[in-house]
Amino acid sequence: MKINPALAMALSALSAGLLISCVKPADENKTAEVDSQAVAQDGAASNSTAADSANDEQIVAIDISAETEKTYLTHVAEDIVIPAYADAAKQSGLLHDLAQKHCQQAPVSGDELQALRAQWLVLAQAWASAEMINFGPATASMSNLYINYYPDERGLVHSGVAELIAANPKLTPEQLANESAIVQGVPGLEEALFANDSLNAAQCAYIVSASAALSTRLKDIESNWQQNATTLLAIDKTADSDQGLNQWFNALLSLIETMKTNAIDEPLGLTGKAKGHLPAATAGQSRAIINAKLATLNKTLTDPVLTAILGSNDENAIAASLSSELADTTTLLAQMPENLATADKAKQQELFDHFTTITRLLKRQLIPTLGIRVGFNSNDGD
Repeated sequence: MKINPALAMALSALSAGLLISCVKPADENKTAEVDSQAVAQDGAASNSTAADSANDEQIVAIDISAETEKTYLTHVAEDIVIPAYADAAKQSGLLHDLAQKHCQQAPVSGDELQALRAQWLVLAQAWASAEMINFGPATASMSNLYINYYPDERGLVHSGVAELIAANPKLTPEQLANESAIVQGVPGLEEALFANDSLNAAQCAYIVSASAALSTRLKDIESNWQQNATTLLAIDKTADSDQGLNQWFNALLSLIETMKTNAIDEPLGLTGKAKGHLPAATAGQSRAIINAKLATLNKTLTDPVLTAILGSNDENAIAASLSSELADTTTLLAQMPENLATADKAKQQELFDHFTTITRLLKRQLIPTLGIRVGFNSNDGD
């Protein structure tokens, strides 16, 4: 299913509901502007008291020295960003090795197919974690869409992968690399592995090629970050601007906002007509994907280095509120079924409300306290 690259990119951008960000630089005195708009009543009132209290008082930004900011951003690059991409590349490589091993003789079914599916899920969770980094080489040329074409609101992956396999029963990684984002990456592999009770030779060729092409793409992103982290996170500009902090925390904010909209609200039809599908819907593993993103938020927002920065100005209440809300959300998610579509409607709504509260804590407390500003987000609706 070869598609004109320009058309494929347009389709990808349209279906993925791309985020538009335009972050304004912080004022020199780092005094944050507080959102004074009234909070909409959306069913999350019981969870949002801590977040909404910021509306009633002026938040004074803490004074973060250039050296402290540089230390923190270096920590983010070396201990969070690069390891996230490295793990995704590693898991894709392991899937490729496993596919080569089990696909030596088709058909593939039973324990061998289950092993491939299990490794796919590890890979999907690894990418869900790395997907939080909403800037840099993964998004600069829309490579992220070739890794995870989502949301696929028109079911293009299902038909596209089937057509590609039928037309190219001996598909190679090089051939796949020239195909549309629709038939590549994590969703394409999911479709091939979970839509069939066994894998024939053509399906095996696709899985081997798709995992190889994905590994190459992920390794390139990891290498780019290793070589250019200082520039990508503006680590060398902390004396002059808060560009790096702006990029990082607005990326985290966009992760929550796009996730709660595209991966929870719209697929489950919580605030309107159902639209699209849950992540990993074919595999029935939506909980695992959302949990991976939640774990990433937990890791970054309760990070000891960040907590120390907040604690230096007695802003421990913000850190405590985030930690408590993240813990409550994690507990709720653990109690829900693997396929969130089968969960009780009240639990689905409660999960959405928790993510709304986390969004507000970031937007109305943490970000203003750090002296940076919220960038415009097309999915902003808390």
